[in-house]
Amino acid sequence: MQTQHPTVPPRVGLGLRRGLIKDLRAARTGDFDFLEVAPENWIGVGGAHGAALRELAERYPLSCHGLSLSLGGPAPLDTGFLHEVRAFLDRYEVPLYSEHLSYCSDDGHLYDLLPLPFTEEAVHHVAARIRQAQDILGRRLAVENVSYYAAPRQDMDEATFTNAVLREADCDLLLDVNNVYVNSVNHGFDPLTLLNAIEPGRVVGMHVAGHFDESDTLKIDTHGAPVKPVVWSLLSRAYARFGVQPTLLERDFNFPAFSDLVAELRTIRRLQAEGGQHGQP
Repeated sequence: MQTQHPTVPPRVGLGLRRGLIKDLRAARTGDFDFLEVAPENWIGVGGAHGAALRELAERYPLSCHGLSLSLGGPAPLDTGFLHEVRAFLDRYEVPLYSEHLSYCSDDGHLYDLLPLPFTEEAVHHVAARIRQAQDILGRRLAVENVSYYAAPRQDMDEATFTNAVLREADCDLLLDVNNVYVNSVNHGFDPLTLLNAIEPGRVVGMHVAGHFDESDTLKIDTHGAPVKPVVWSLLSRAYARFGVQPTLLERDFNFPAFSDLVAELRTIRRLQAEGGQHGQP
């Protein structure tokens, strides 16, 4: 499949969700630059949804963000699935495929993204699986920092663990800014300390999303609400640290009027244009 896309690098994106297809197809030029898809939700899909994917892929570059590879899990990687993902990435000329730095399966799917222990053993285990995945995919993989609510054994902090995985696997990082904030509140650390500790040359994209304020000390990463001002501010700091990277606005349910999503995308564009200055939106 050959696609013709603008030569301007894509800067802001939305997730291709079935509940947004009508709005995405009717969107005006400049509302967003790229679409992110979970390949396992679209591989082999036909009918009206398959036609919509093909139409949108002709108009916009795609980025892929996986949900079920279980990079940190104990069960062998699903190599058959990885070959299917490679074919999907090749067909749609996808430049970036990312997955979660977590695990979600053992003998069966656990339907959640579970945190890894921050240990040397875990570094070696997940890095080897990332290298295996990259070999099959024939391209670099980016891993995303995840939100977590229970902390298994932590012999090192999150940034040290993440850097160790990135170095040993020789892979990239998709930085989820909302997850950094959520974890900082839930586990009592300064989010800027984590940002400043991450090696900047590895960051190739960012996510930003809304969350639910359960209490002052418990935040839940939902992707079902507008982005909070404190997270916009942290995104600005992330741009200052890592440069302006392609940034996805994550919204998975509880969709507002499409104009509200476009307004959030404009906030991302403004922060990018400011080059990561430390202002509030």
